[in-house]
Amino acid sequence: MDRLNAKLYLQNCFIMKENERLRKKALMLNQENQALLTELKQRLAKTAANGNSAKANGNGNAAAEAGNHAPIPDLNAATAPQAHAGHEKAAPKSKKAVAN
Repeated sequence: MDRLNAKLYLQNCFIMKENERLRKKALMLNQENQALLTELKQRLAKTAANGNSAKANGNGNAAAEAGNHAPIPDLNAATAPQAHAGHEKAAPKSKKAVAN
């Protein structure tokens, strides 16, 4: 019984250590994500400001003047536009169950 308790204790310690490592990694990734989102918003605001000034000048090609080649797609949209319809990935193969 003591041997089983010791084994379970060691497993628990390992799980807690791994949990802490993953928590720190998640925090770091979240901070990086927030920084990238802020940078993207700043770039979009700058592009929009450049687009508005170009429209005020009577130039209809504001996106080209701002240096954009294509609009940034909304990755959170329910249905993404199919710009590359011929490049769909095949359906993933099902994994076979492995007996332990």
